[in-house]
Amino acid sequence: MADERVELRLYNSMTREKDIFNTKVPGEVSMYVCGITAYDYSHLGHARAAVSFDILYRYLKHLGYEVTYVRNFTDVDDKIINRANETGEDPLALSNRFCDEYNVDMSDLLCERPSKEPRVSEHIDEIKDMITKIIDNDYAYVVDGDVFYSVEKFPNYGMLSGQRVENNRAGERVAVDSRKRHPADFALWKTAKPGEVSWDSPWGPGRPGWHIECSAMSACYLSHKFDIHGGGMDLIFPHHENEIAQSWAADNESHISYWLHNGHVTTNNEKMSKSLGNFFTIRQITERYHPLALRHFLISAHYRSPLNYSIAQLETSSDAVYYIFQTLEDCKDALSSFLQEDSEKKEKAPQINDAAKECIKKLNVEFQTKMSDDLQTPVILTGALQEALKFVNSSSKMLKKKMQKKTQLQLVQSLLEVEKEVRKVLNVLGLLSSLSYAEVLQQFKEKALKRAGLTEDEVLNLIEERRQARINKDFAKSDEVRTGLTAKGIALMDVGNETIWRPCIPSEPTAAQAVQTDNKAPKVEEKLSTLAVSENVEEIPADREGNGPHAPST
Repeated sequence: MADERVELRLYNSMTREKDIFNTKVPGEVSMYVCGITAYDYSHLGHARAAVSFDILYRYLKHLGYEVTYVRNFTDVDDKIINRANETGEDPLALSNRFCDEYNVDMSDLLCERPSKEPRVSEHIDEIKDMITKIIDNDYAYVVDGDVFYSVEKFPNYGMLSGQRVENNRAGERVAVDSRKRHPADFALWKTAKPGEVSWDSPWGPGRPGWHIECSAMSACYLSHKFDIHGGGMDLIFPHHENEIAQSWAADNESHISYWLHNGHVTTNNEKMSKSLGNFFTIRQITERYHPLALRHFLISAHYRSPLNYSIAQLETSSDAVYYIFQTLEDCKDALSSFLQEDSEKKEKAPQINDAAKECIKKLNVEFQTKMSDDLQTPVILTGALQEALKFVNSSSKMLKKKMQKKTQLQLVQSLLEVEKEVRKVLNVLGLLSSLSYAEVLQQFKEKALKRAGLTEDEVLNLIEERRQARINKDFAKSDEVRTGLTAKGIALMDVGNETIWRPCIPSEPTAAQAVQTDNKAPKVEEKLSTLAVSENVEEIPADREGNGPHAPST
């Protein structure tokens, strides 16, 4: 990448502006992100939060920072206890199972593991210590074994959200309780009910309230002063507002520099959530679409913008990622014989051509300026990266033609350098798998076959049926086979005397069906969106100049 550093600016929910990013300790970043409450399979909203902050994590490391990234698991909560009562499981065993399932999903989405993944149940002592400090500092009070935070004691309550104290409503983990001094006071410690998981405390057996968990765990690993606190926009109020209040009550020098929040995933423009019953699990989507297609979809909108879930967008993302990997595979094949010769001769690498220099410069400048401007991933996906892929496509094709040796070697070196820069960008975006290009492409084809309801043998039989029809000059039959497969998301391409197939965007609207993932599928009945693919899909031409069979359809 280019040597010149561009100032990183991040939108800070506290200042409501894009602020220049400066760390408390030079060269080091401390970041805490609120994780899931583990009582069910994670949905696309959880995936978006994880991918958004994974992009930030990767980009900060790309810029040379040493990053301590902490993301918690809430494994003690009313929702977990209620679900455990329904299933007859031990609450901690249930939450532990869904923490593990979440990590499987994150691995599939190529989200890097945070530096620390603390769980509430493992930090009860730290939580009790913080509550004790808050009580000692006269910001909380005890009633019958419960401990409540007194919001009226904190004059800056509402500084993050702009909400007034009276808007801290019941139903948002702020229970109605006549014993509270103010209706907006929230629980730091809840007295144990019969049969519930509990721990001993100075106030009697009980368990932590929701908000105190993150304050205690972030302080444990990052101190009361750190750089970034992140989460979904729905956490701004009351969760993050309450975190600020209780952290300051425990240590009045508490300070977080940047508050970052990702937008919601919506369904029919309504927030996707378990409580509304309109959510789709990550596992359901990745049964039918490659995880990289889902990741691409999640970063195809700016992280702060709402992202409306649709099958059409998933199809587009699937097609786009397939194009990326097919381009890289074609490049690898085109270079293979030249690299073998070069390794044997060990000749000095020639200068790259002017087109490659311009391509690399444009990619580097756009990547740094747009990523440093509050992580504008949609621009990266559709801008200079696409031009670089077109260069790779056309250069790979050109290498098959006869040319002077000097020109050929220069083209080989140009292709190598552009491909290297493309890989750097894809790595920061989390779109570069550890598998070979060919293995990823095969996985995409398997997902496409599943969506089409076909086996590869059935596709090959149809290809043979079409070949015979063409021999017999039955072009109506030939077109029928091709059109029928395209409608199901299978494109046929005639390459020389051979016909091959690849996934494509279906030419007809399709409705996805719910997928039973395994014998531990969620109890909530979930259905994938019936939002359909647009009928206005262009025919894919047979060239490979960047708008051909490996290019994302528009």
